[in-house]
Amino acid sequence: MKELTEYIAKSLVEHSDKVEVRENSRGHHITLELSVDKEDMGRIIGKGGRVANAIRTLLRVAAERDGQQVTLDVVEP
Repeated sequence: MKELTEYIAKSLVEHSDKVEVRENSRGHHITLELSVDKEDMGRIIGKGGRVANAIRTLLRVAAERDGQQVTLDVVEP
């Protein structure tokens, strides 16, 4: 899940070197924390949170294939 999140985020932002994803897993539940450059926050969140929700949906579908649950948190810089 971490690699998928990094790939999506790096595709959306201008400062791809500042993309950082931390993964915490407890059993079947994975929590991902995504942090990007301050200037790229709008690109990750999107209008009304649409982009962030789309990323969460993709991660949820990918996690279900593996029998897991995933949560994505976008961390403020």
